[in-house]
Amino acid sequence: MSDLASTELSDYAERLIRGRHATRAFRPDAVPGDTMRAIFSLAGTAPSNSNAQPWRVEVVSGTKRQRLADVLQATHAQQHTSVDFPYSESMYAPVHKKRRTEFGTGLYGALGIGPDDSTARAAYNAESLRFYGAPHAAFLFVTGDGGARLAADVGAYMQTLLLAMTAYGVASCPQGLLSFYADTIRNELGVTEGKLLVGISFGYADESAPVNQVRTERAALDATTAFHV
Repeated sequence: MSDLASTELSDYAERLIRGRHATRAFRPDAVPGDTMRAIFSLAGTAPSNSNAQPWRVEVVSGTKRQRLADVLQATHAQQHTSVDFPYSESMYAPVHKKRRTEFGTGLYGALGIGPDDSTARAAYNAESLRFYGAPHAAFLFVTGDGGARLAADVGAYMQTLLLAMTAYGVASCPQGLLSFYADTIRNELGVTEGKLLVGISFGYADESAPVNQVRTERAALDATTAFHV
């Protein structure tokens, strides 16, 4: 590869990776079927240990998406959670909690929700189960024994998928809350294998929405990475 081609490729990678961000307000316009197939085909080139590819992906659109959103909200209201990968606030170290708090301040501030307004926050979280208005959602299941090592492979698939969407001009938002209703999603979609890792809402961004102007900072390189020589 020539130096010029290498520079062009690295410049594109910088724009693609740094340009990707979570979108929390979508237009209703559907992503064309051929574009979706291209995106998910590209995501399927993600790396995995010994090429096992331990993922199963379920994509919902149209009337199926509408019904699933309704059922998820009803299940949420009834507090009937079902989590395949346990979640606890205690899994976060103090530095993680600090970053989460800073993120929440920016997000809810853009929505006009005060830091102590727990009612408004809860209502916004419940509404997010309608996929932030996105016309599509993808659910990533870990197959095999569903263990942590296989979940890491599916994490690599997810990042590849998010970048593929960005490259095709499609906005996205991974939603951990969707994974709190694994049994509901399995039942609605007829899924018989795998553990639900995450759901991803996707479509075209509503650029006029203030929430889509929120940007998060990343930790400095030296705070997360050591180079040993």
